[in-house]
Amino acid sequence: METARKLSPRSLVVGPIIQIRGLLLPIAAGLVIGGFNPWILTATVLAVLGLLVGGFVTWKTFRYEIGAERLEIRSGLIRRSRRTIPLERVRGVDVTSTLLHRLLGVAVVRIEAAAGSAGGTEDGKLDAVDAAEAERLRRVLLHRKAVLTGQGAEATTVGEEGATATSDTSAAVTEPDDDTVTYFRMPRSWYLFGALSVGYLVTPFVLLATLFGMVQQSAGQMATDFLVDWVTSTDRGFLMVFAAVSVGVLVLLMPVFAVVSYTLAHWGFALRGRDGSVVAERGLFTRRSVTLERRRIRGYELRDNPLERTRRAVRLRAIVTGLGDTANRAVLLPMGPRSKVEEVVDRALGLFRGRLTRHPRAALHRRLTRAVLPFVVVAAVAAYFDVTWLMVAAGVLALLGVPLAVDRYRSLGHGYDGERVSVRSGSLQRGQATMERSAVIGWTWTQTLFQRRSGLADLQVTVGAGAGGYTAQDASLEESVDFAGRITPEMVRPFLVNDEGPRSGADRDGLGAHGS
Repeated sequence: METARKLSPRSLVVGPIIQIRGLLLPIAAGLVIGGFNPWILTATVLAVLGLLVGGFVTWKTFRYEIGAERLEIRSGLIRRSRRTIPLERVRGVDVTSTLLHRLLGVAVVRIEAAAGSAGGTEDGKLDAVDAAEAERLRRVLLHRKAVLTGQGAEATTVGEEGATATSDTSAAVTEPDDDTVTYFRMPRSWYLFGALSVGYLVTPFVLLATLFGMVQQSAGQMATDFLVDWVTSTDRGFLMVFAAVSVGVLVLLMPVFAVVSYTLAHWGFALRGRDGSVVAERGLFTRRSVTLERRRIRGYELRDNPLERTRRAVRLRAIVTGLGDTANRAVLLPMGPRSKVEEVVDRALGLFRGRLTRHPRAALHRRLTRAVLPFVVVAAVAAYFDVTWLMVAAGVLALLGVPLAVDRYRSLGHGYDGERVSVRSGSLQRGQATMERSAVIGWTWTQTLFQRRSGLADLQVTVGAGAGGYTAQDASLEESVDFAGRITPEMVRPFLVNDEGPRSGADRDGLGAHGS
């Protein structure tokens, strides 16, 4: 068992600066509006002193200790807090460092653990420890968790004598092996892919809205009155030209801001294998290191949109069991060329090597009907009532729905290569999820009235990871049953019956019951 440790003394500087940074704009606005009133100056100085004292109290009272089976975090002077996290429930250890943290040589360690309730998590946060200590904590916690759960090479029996048995090996688990394999380092040319991401393209508008919100919160009614006075006193023609030019400039700046923000978020991206885990590191101003245990990665998902498909670019996400904040923590690779992404997948996880089965033509008919028919009906009603603009708009939307429906149909597919199951669907946001066969825990078939008439069904592959299930939409019912039977015959075949009783997956006649 380790002795209790403190945060880095440099956290005395980091904490107050971060808190003061968030108060700079309100303080500046208060001083300007108040005309540097002595009372406001005094209140500002007292507030800053209070933050400094609070930082000192936090550093003085904060302790963390790695025991034989748990991590214990204690803090507080008047109101004391003690948080205990069982090491076998640790899901991940992330290391984050802002520019300020890196300048001072410290980092933030966040421990995510299963809380014992459905979907619940409990987090331990150490803000801040020395950078070397942060890396040591990540390695020790994940290795100790592997030992306790029997996944490590030095698994011990934890019972009544678990504390004694584990404490004898604490020196060994404190220094786990560090054979690091680098799967990928992001080349500078990849930063240009930021211009293909809709999320990054809207960065100028997000920044403008953020700036407006900050001004509104700081200046309040004064800012609103100033804007109203300016609009009412300015020539209408000038306002229209100003608005058009402003929007045009923002649109022209969209790809520039997209590339810049994408670069800041993914600067120096690297994907490594280390201590039985996959570690993704990225970020310029805020550097973040996310660790995913390899044994909890049950597959991967490739995502793209029409704009990204023009350059054959995809994004890679892991399908992981028991992961919180999947939007950020599951990212294994940012947007990049499909060929290179697949090469990295093959090295780090194992690539799906099969072919996807196309879905029946009836699936295309369903997509054409849903994409075109509603607008055709609207256009017909508009024509009857002689509403020309609505009729034209509905007609244009109906025509645009045709290529969208065709693309959605072409994206459909499912396959199995003997080791992995893969399912693909979507158009505006297409995703191909690939899962290990061992991760499949069930199958679900659903049919609407119209699908039954066409012999189609939605087949959901249920897995205990990621989204929980991935659906092959509008697949052939009979083919999808045989597909599931080939992958997990022990699950599916007992439910396949004909007039003479249970049948094997090879029999195709007399299909009666299917799925669940």
